[in-house]
Amino acid sequence: MLPKVLQNSHFLVFTIFTSVLLNTNHVFAAEKVVLKYRVFRESLSVTELSDFADNGKLSIPMRVGFKLAQQDPNKVRRYLTEPVKVNAIILDRVLNSPVGNIVLDQMSEVIHTPSRKADRQAMRSALVLSANQDNDIKLIEVIKNYPGAEVEVDGDRLEKAFHQLRRLQGSLKNIFGF
Repeated sequence: MLPKVLQNSHFLVFTIFTSVLLNTNHVFAAEKVVLKYRVFRESLSVTELSDFADNGKLSIPMRVGFKLAQQDPNKVRRYLTEPVKVNAIILDRVLNSPVGNIVLDQMSEVIHTPSRKADRQAMRSALVLSANQDNDIKLIEVIKNYPGAEVEVDGDRLEKAFHQLRRLQGSLKNIFGF
């Protein structure tokens, strides 16, 4: 058994380490998003995309991009911001199962790393971080919480990702009753 002084110092180090990790999760989060629509490809800051999602504010590159891609900004905004209710603890358990891996792979077809490596792990992290905040997931939160400096989003399939989250929500509700 450790002397009382050493026990307290271990606890203090653990507490400080945990606080630093919990308060710096955005240091490791995406800062840039590459929004792709067919042949159109626009690099935006996550802040710029977040402003659009939160306030409907379209930057000039986004306005031009949506027009060229023939996309309705209001529809895209809805997919980014509509919450999908989930229990964060249950979500974490399901995502760490074979069924969860299928969901992660499908979501990673839409939102992924530029290198397409470790997409499953990155998506799991982004989804769980998003759900931990308020027991719901919004695609804009997933993008904000995506680990790494850059995340790519296939805009043509954004609706698919949104519906995949809805199916996951329905499955969790049917299986676990919430």
